[in-house]
Amino acid sequence: MAKSAPAFLPPAFLDATRAIMPDHLSLDEFIAICQQPLRRSLRVNTLKISVADFLALVKDYDWRLEPIPWCPEGFWIEREDEALRLGSAAEHLSGLFYIQEASSMLPVSALFAGRETPRLVLDVAAAPGSKTTQIAALMNNQGGIVANEYSASRVKVLHANISRCGVKNVALTHFDGRVFGAALPESFDAILLDAPCSGEGVVRKDPNAMSNWSPQSVASIAETQRELIDSAFHALAPGGVMVYSTCTLNAQENQQVVNHLLATYGDAVSIEPLGELFPAADKALTAEGFLHVFPQIYDSEGFFVARLRKNYSVTPLAKPGYKVGKFPFTPLSAKDAAQVAQAAATCGLAWNETSKLWARDKEVWLFPAELEPLIGKVRFSRIGLKLAESFPKGFRWQHEAVIALATSGNPQSFELDAALAQEWFHGRDLYPQQPPQGNECIVTYQHQPLGLAKRIGSRIKNSLPRELVRDGTLDFHQ
Repeated sequence: MAKSAPAFLPPAFLDATRAIMPDHLSLDEFIAICQQPLRRSLRVNTLKISVADFLALVKDYDWRLEPIPWCPEGFWIEREDEALRLGSAAEHLSGLFYIQEASSMLPVSALFAGRETPRLVLDVAAAPGSKTTQIAALMNNQGGIVANEYSASRVKVLHANISRCGVKNVALTHFDGRVFGAALPESFDAILLDAPCSGEGVVRKDPNAMSNWSPQSVASIAETQRELIDSAFHALAPGGVMVYSTCTLNAQENQQVVNHLLATYGDAVSIEPLGELFPAADKALTAEGFLHVFPQIYDSEGFFVARLRKNYSVTPLAKPGYKVGKFPFTPLSAKDAAQVAQAAATCGLAWNETSKLWARDKEVWLFPAELEPLIGKVRFSRIGLKLAESFPKGFRWQHEAVIALATSGNPQSFELDAALAQEWFHGRDLYPQQPPQGNECIVTYQHQPLGLAKRIGSRIKNSLPRELVRDGTLDFHQ
């Protein structure tokens, strides 16, 4: 394996890091670990499989899994005999796990550190979706999540990842995150602000991450972060919890951003210390109760995490001047909804009362009921799942709905072996020795739905969306 280029660490950055590094840590160790490759890690997607069942599934693989202490679903992973191509693994393609850096799992663990699971969550900077899918799994697909992404090109990636993981309780928005305090005041009982940052903590993954670093860019980013955290605080309901996090290390983008919020709102906001979040959390704990993770502490990326509580309402921001526009969906009548649900059940698709059916022209969508109060207040890029397109002779069920809603053990399932499953992900039609009995089936592998397909004679027609077709060698255990 070719050795990667050394990480670029600007001298001014090292001087600033030396000034803030705790006495028990060494700058030499920091520099040394920044030159080492980052350990691979994954998070089991409990929307599709339990951790115990996942471990049983992969126990005969040549994977070495080490638990990540702050995330019960997270594991560092190694494999000795060959390069580890996690993105080509069957279990990744079918949504059983998400490739996520270990430190990146910390903010959501901190957000859910309390006893009560939140019902309505805002993820201010959500792409590519690692934390959104982690939130959805901890909510067990209940309640509602608004996942926002400012970059238009990354919204598509965000949707692809939540779809692959079978998430159905998310609405996507595409805004500058600074709009939410005015647009949706005091609407969320939990908010994750994993803020855009200078990326000082990710040099082990990207040696050139700091090629454009400068004290001036840090100051500019910190100003944006102060505006983002102020807006998010206004969008947080009284009694709610916000986690502010970055993958950078300097105090200007971390402690000072939180201190700005404290100085602005006084005792309306309080810090909830994270020293008890997991065993050995005290190694990264600051005097204020934040986690300031230098990469040598846990052999991970660098990260910063703060958990904050909103104690009471503050003076609202001015109402936004934009117009949302007419909402293009209408709720289905009880009669029509029952007809759709009955037709879906014959294909092995089911949902509960936490989701409601809406229609737009011939499209039928499944919206999280928890998000309905937000309709008309903000413009959504996408809500919930596109369930079906209706035709005079029935419904054409959509791929993302099959992935999220297919019930286990339903009679429509047709289990593939590893060779046929690879053909499916390559976008090819299937020719099983014993084709399914019915004209429609849900093809599965490892008992996980891969999509809805039609049988035409002895052939199964591949319906995998073109953007999901994979080229090259896939890693399927025979």
